[in-house]
Amino acid sequence: MDSELKEEIPVHEEFILCGGVETQVLKCGPWTDLFNDQSVKRPKLLIFIIPGEYKSLDEETFYSNAQEIKDIYGLNGQIEHKLAFLRTHVPKDMKLVLIGHSIGSYFTLQMLKRVPELLVIRAFLLFPTIERMSESPNGRIATPLLCWFRYVLYVTGYLLLKPCPEKIKSLLIRRCLQLMNLENEFSPLNVLEPFCLANAAYLGGQEMMEVVKRDDETIKEHLCKLTFYYGTIDPWCPKEYYEDIKKDFPEGDIRLCEKNIPHAFITHFNQEVANMIADSLKDDLSKM
Repeated sequence: MDSELKEEIPVHEEFILCGGVETQVLKCGPWTDLFNDQSVKRPKLLIFIIPGEYKSLDEETFYSNAQEIKDIYGLNGQIEHKLAFLRTHVPKDMKLVLIGHSIGSYFTLQMLKRVPELLVIRAFLLFPTIERMSESPNGRIATPLLCWFRYVLYVTGYLLLKPCPEKIKSLLIRRCLQLMNLENEFSPLNVLEPFCLANAAYLGGQEMMEVVKRDDETIKEHLCKLTFYYGTIDPWCPKEYYEDIKKDFPEGDIRLCEKNIPHAFITHFNQEVANMIADSLKDDLSKM
Protein backbone atom coordinates (compact mmCIF):
# COMPACT_ATOMS: atom_id res chain seq x y z
CA MET A 1 0.00 0.00 0.00
CA ASP A 2 2.78 2.46 0.92
CA SER A 3 4.63 1.76 -2.32
CA GLU A 4 1.46 2.40 -4.32
CA LEU A 5 0.93 5.74 -2.60
CA LYS A 6 4.49 6.81 -3.34
CA GLU A 7 3.97 6.08 -7.03
CA GLU A 8 0.65 7.92 -7.18
CA ILE A 9 1.84 11.05 -5.36
CA PRO A 10 5.13 12.32 -6.84
CA VAL A 11 7.47 14.28 -4.62
CA HIS A 12 10.08 16.57 -6.12
CA GLU A 13 12.60 19.02 -4.79
CA GLU A 14 13.18 22.56 -6.05
CA PHE A 15 15.46 25.42 -5.12
CA ILE A 16 13.94 28.85 -5.62
CA LEU A 17 14.93 32.42 -4.84
CA CYS A 18 12.53 33.67 -2.16
CA GLY A 19 12.94 36.75 -0.04
CA GLY A 20 16.55 37.15 -1.16
CA VAL A 21 17.79 33.67 -0.28
CA GLU A 22 17.86 30.37 -2.10
CA THR A 23 15.14 28.20 -0.56
CA GLN A 24 14.54 24.46 -0.66
CA VAL A 25 10.94 23.51 -1.47
CA LEU A 26 9.51 20.00 -1.45
CA LYS A 27 6.42 19.68 -3.65
CA CYS A 28 3.98 16.79 -3.40
CA GLY A 29 1.67 16.21 -6.35
CA PRO A 30 1.71 16.47 -10.15
CA TRP A 31 2.01 20.27 -10.25
CA THR A 32 4.92 22.66 -10.73
CA ASP A 33 3.55 26.15 -11.53
CA LEU A 34 0.23 27.17 -9.98
CA PHE A 35 0.11 30.51 -11.79
CA ASN A 36 0.47 29.26 -15.36
CA ASP A 37 -1.24 25.89 -15.04
CA GLN A 38 -4.88 26.37 -16.05
CA SER A 39 -5.58 22.72 -16.83
CA VAL A 40 -8.14 20.54 -15.09
CA LYS A 41 -5.27 19.01 -13.15
CA ARG A 42 -4.56 22.31 -11.40
CA PRO A 43 -5.26 21.72 -7.70
CA LYS A 44 -8.09 23.58 -5.98
CA LEU A 45 -6.32 23.45 -2.64
CA LEU A 46 -2.74 23.83 -1.47
CA ILE A 47 -1.53 22.23 1.77
CA PHE A 48 1.31 24.42 3.01
CA ILE A 49 3.48 22.74 5.65
CA ILE A 50 5.63 24.90 7.91
CA PRO A 51 8.13 22.71 9.79
CA GLY A 52 9.44 23.36 13.25
CA GLU A 53 13.06 23.95 12.34
CA TYR A 54 15.02 26.11 9.95
CA LYS A 55 17.35 24.77 7.28
CA SER A 56 19.87 26.75 5.30
CA LEU A 57 21.68 25.51 2.21
CA ASP A 58 25.16 26.83 2.72
CA GLU A 59 27.15 29.99 3.40
CA GLU A 60 26.11 31.58 0.11
CA THR A 61 23.19 34.00 0.05
CA PHE A 62 21.74 35.38 -3.17
CA TYR A 63 20.19 38.80 -2.79
CA SER A 64 17.50 40.43 -4.88
CA ASN A 65 16.78 44.08 -4.05
CA ALA A 66 13.11 43.70 -4.94
CA GLN A 67 12.52 40.83 -2.52
CA GLU A 68 15.16 41.18 0.18
CA ILE A 69 13.83 40.50 3.69
CA LYS A 70 15.55 42.15 6.62
CA ASP A 71 17.04 39.69 9.15
CA ILE A 72 15.70 36.73 7.20
CA TYR A 73 17.29 34.21 9.55
CA GLY A 74 15.49 35.72 12.54
CA LEU A 75 11.99 35.11 13.85
CA ASN A 76 10.29 37.97 11.99
CA GLY A 77 12.29 37.29 8.84
CA GLN A 78 11.18 33.68 8.74
CA ILE A 79 7.52 34.71 8.97
CA GLU A 80 7.97 37.19 6.13
CA HIS A 81 9.84 34.53 4.17
CA LYS A 82 6.81 32.21 4.25
CA LEU A 83 4.49 35.06 3.23
CA ALA A 84 6.86 36.02 0.40
CA PHE A 85 6.62 32.46 -0.94
CA LEU A 86 2.82 32.59 -0.95
CA ARG A 87 2.77 36.01 -2.63
CA THR A 88 5.15 34.99 -5.43
CA HIS A 89 4.25 31.33 -6.01
CA VAL A 90 0.60 30.87 -5.01
CA PRO A 91 -2.39 32.61 -6.68
CA LYS A 92 -4.53 34.76 -4.39
CA ASP A 93 -7.63 32.70 -5.15
CA MET A 94 -6.00 29.44 -4.05
CA LYS A 95 -7.56 27.91 -0.94
CA LEU A 96 -5.03 26.94 1.71
CA VAL A 97 -4.57 24.46 4.53
CA LEU A 98 -1.72 25.51 6.82
CA ILE A 99 0.08 22.91 8.91
CA GLY A 100 2.52 24.28 11.44
CA HIS A 101 4.64 22.19 13.79
CA SER A 102 6.40 23.54 16.88
CA ILE A 103 7.61 27.08 16.07
CA GLY A 104 5.88 26.62 12.71
CA SER A 105 2.64 27.01 14.67
CA TYR A 106 3.78 30.44 15.81
CA PHE A 107 4.60 31.32 12.20
CA THR A 108 1.12 30.16 11.18
CA LEU A 109 -0.65 32.42 13.68
CA GLN A 110 1.51 35.37 12.65
CA MET A 111 0.75 34.75 8.97
CA LEU A 112 -2.99 34.80 9.71
CA LYS A 113 -2.53 37.99 11.72
CA ARG A 114 -0.48 39.83 9.11
CA VAL A 115 -2.40 38.71 6.03
CA PRO A 116 -5.96 37.90 7.19
CA GLU A 117 -7.18 37.83 3.59
CA LEU A 118 -5.41 34.52 2.96
CA LEU A 119 -8.01 31.94 1.92
CA VAL A 120 -7.20 29.55 4.75
CA ILE A 121 -9.93 26.96 5.31
CA ARG A 122 -8.10 25.16 8.12
CA ALA A 123 -4.87 25.61 10.08
CA PHE A 124 -3.37 22.81 12.17
CA LEU A 125 -1.03 23.78 15.00
CA LEU A 126 0.83 20.62 16.01
CA PHE A 127 2.65 20.57 19.36
CA PRO A 128 2.48 24.38 19.19
CA THR A 129 5.25 26.45 20.74
CA ILE A 130 3.24 29.68 20.75
CA GLU A 131 3.89 30.88 24.31
CA ARG A 132 6.30 30.79 27.28
CA MET A 133 9.01 28.91 25.40
CA SER A 134 11.78 29.82 27.83
CA GLU A 135 9.64 28.63 30.78
CA SER A 136 9.05 25.15 29.34
CA PRO A 137 11.22 22.24 30.60
CA ASN A 138 13.31 22.24 27.42
CA GLY A 139 13.28 26.01 27.25
CA ARG A 140 14.93 26.33 30.65
CA ILE A 141 17.83 24.30 29.27
CA ALA A 142 17.91 25.82 25.78
CA THR A 143 17.67 29.47 26.83
CA PRO A 144 21.12 29.81 28.43
CA LEU A 145 22.71 27.76 25.64
CA LEU A 146 21.11 29.71 22.80
CA CYS A 147 21.09 33.17 24.36
CA TRP A 148 24.21 33.27 26.52
CA PHE A 149 26.60 30.64 25.11
CA ARG A 150 25.58 30.89 21.45
CA TYR A 151 28.99 32.11 20.30
CA VAL A 152 30.70 29.22 22.06
CA LEU A 153 28.46 26.90 20.04
CA TYR A 154 29.40 28.79 16.87
CA VAL A 155 33.13 28.41 17.43
CA THR A 156 32.89 24.78 18.51
CA GLY A 157 30.75 23.86 15.53
CA TYR A 158 33.04 25.66 13.11
CA LEU A 159 36.22 24.07 14.46
CA LEU A 160 34.74 20.56 14.49
CA LEU A 161 32.64 20.55 11.34
CA LYS A 162 34.28 22.96 8.88
CA PRO A 163 37.37 20.75 8.26
CA CYS A 164 35.30 17.55 8.28
CA PRO A 165 35.19 15.93 4.78
CA GLU A 166 31.81 15.74 3.06
CA LYS A 167 32.03 11.95 2.90
CA ILE A 168 32.35 11.75 6.69
CA LYS A 169 29.40 14.11 7.19
CA SER A 170 27.30 12.08 4.77
CA LEU A 171 28.24 8.84 6.56
CA LEU A 172 27.31 10.30 9.95
CA ILE A 173 23.94 11.56 8.73
CA ARG A 174 23.05 8.33 6.95
CA ARG A 175 24.00 6.31 10.01
CA CYS A 176 21.81 8.48 12.25
CA LEU A 177 18.89 8.14 9.84
CA GLN A 178 19.33 4.38 9.79
CA LEU A 179 19.30 4.23 13.59
CA MET A 180 16.02 6.19 13.57
CA ASN A 181 14.60 4.00 10.77
CA LEU A 182 14.16 7.02 8.51
CA GLU A 183 14.35 7.10 4.76
CA ASN A 184 16.63 9.63 3.11
CA GLU A 185 14.93 10.75 -0.11
CA PHE A 186 16.66 14.13 -0.16
CA SER A 187 20.17 14.93 0.98
CA PRO A 188 20.27 16.63 4.41
CA LEU A 189 24.02 17.34 4.33
CA ASN A 190 23.43 21.02 5.16
CA VAL A 191 22.37 19.97 8.68
CA LEU A 192 26.05 19.66 9.63
CA GLU A 193 27.16 22.90 7.98
CA PRO A 194 28.45 25.41 10.58
CA PHE A 195 26.49 28.22 8.87
CA CYS A 196 23.26 26.22 9.12
CA LEU A 197 23.84 25.42 12.79
CA ALA A 198 24.62 29.08 13.49
CA ASN A 199 21.35 30.14 11.83
CA ALA A 200 19.41 27.56 13.84
CA ALA A 201 20.98 28.77 17.08
CA TYR A 202 20.31 32.41 16.18
CA LEU A 203 16.65 31.70 15.43
CA GLY A 204 16.34 29.54 18.54
CA GLY A 205 17.68 32.33 20.72
CA GLN A 206 15.06 34.73 19.36
CA GLU A 207 12.34 32.16 19.97
CA MET A 208 13.30 31.86 23.64
CA MET A 209 13.25 35.63 24.11
CA GLU A 210 10.26 36.65 21.97
CA VAL A 211 7.75 33.78 22.07
CA VAL A 212 6.38 34.64 25.50
CA LYS A 213 2.74 35.76 25.52
CA ARG A 214 0.08 33.80 23.68
CA ASP A 215 -1.58 35.86 20.95
CA ASP A 216 -5.15 35.48 22.18
CA GLU A 217 -6.46 38.22 19.89
CA THR A 218 -5.37 36.40 16.73
CA ILE A 219 -6.55 33.05 18.10
CA LYS A 220 -9.98 34.51 18.89
CA GLU A 221 -10.29 36.08 15.43
CA HIS A 222 -9.45 32.84 13.58
CA LEU A 223 -10.62 30.27 16.13
CA CYS A 224 -13.18 28.67 13.80
CA LYS A 225 -10.45 27.55 11.41
CA LEU A 226 -7.80 26.53 13.99
CA THR A 227 -7.06 23.03 15.26
CA PHE A 228 -4.56 22.74 18.13
CA TYR A 229 -2.91 19.42 18.93
CA TYR A 230 -0.97 19.22 22.20
CA GLY A 231 1.11 16.36 23.56
CA THR A 232 1.04 14.80 27.01
CA ILE A 233 4.82 14.27 27.10
CA ASP A 234 5.97 17.42 25.32
CA PRO A 235 8.84 19.26 27.09
CA TRP A 236 8.43 22.27 24.77
CA CYS A 237 4.73 22.90 25.45
CA PRO A 238 3.73 20.97 28.57
CA LYS A 239 0.24 19.79 29.38
CA GLU A 240 -0.49 22.86 31.52
CA TYR A 241 -0.28 25.00 28.36
CA TYR A 242 -3.04 22.86 26.85
CA GLU A 243 -5.14 23.20 30.01
CA ASP A 244 -4.72 26.99 30.00
CA ILE A 245 -5.73 27.50 26.37
CA LYS A 246 -8.59 25.00 26.69
CA LYS A 247 -9.91 26.97 29.65
CA ASP A 248 -9.66 30.28 27.80
CA PHE A 249 -11.15 28.96 24.54
CA PRO A 250 -13.53 26.14 25.53
CA GLU A 251 -15.35 26.35 22.20
CA GLY A 252 -12.16 25.85 20.17
CA ASP A 253 -10.92 22.67 18.50
CA ILE A 254 -8.13 22.09 21.02
CA ARG A 255 -7.05 18.49 21.40
CA LEU A 256 -4.77 16.55 23.71
CA CYS A 257 -2.92 13.60 22.24
CA GLU A 258 -3.94 10.26 23.77
CA LYS A 259 -1.19 8.20 22.11
CA ASN A 260 1.90 9.57 23.89
CA ILE A 261 3.21 10.96 20.60
CA PRO A 262 6.40 12.98 21.22
CA HIS A 263 7.10 16.54 20.08
CA ALA A 264 9.45 15.30 17.32
CA PHE A 265 6.77 12.99 15.92
CA ILE A 266 8.26 12.85 12.42
CA THR A 267 10.76 10.16 13.44
CA HIS A 268 8.28 7.41 14.34
CA PHE A 269 4.71 8.76 14.47
CA ASN A 270 4.36 10.64 11.18
CA GLN A 271 1.67 8.29 9.88
CA GLU A 272 -0.48 8.64 13.01
CA VAL A 273 -0.36 12.43 12.80
CA ALA A 274 -1.03 12.38 9.05
CA ASN A 275 -4.09 10.18 9.61
CA MET A 276 -5.40 12.56 12.28
CA ILE A 277 -5.06 15.53 9.93
CA ALA A 278 -6.66 13.66 7.02
CA ASP A 279 -9.65 12.65 9.16
CA SER A 280 -10.06 16.21 10.42
CA LEU A 281 -10.05 17.63 6.89
CA LYS A 282 -12.84 15.42 5.54
CA ASP A 283 -15.63 17.84 6.45
CA ASP A 284 -13.76 20.86 5.09
CA LEU A 285 -12.95 19.11 1.81
CA SER A 286 -16.52 17.88 1.36
CA LYS A 287 -17.70 21.49 1.22
CA MET A 288 -15.36 22.45 -1.63
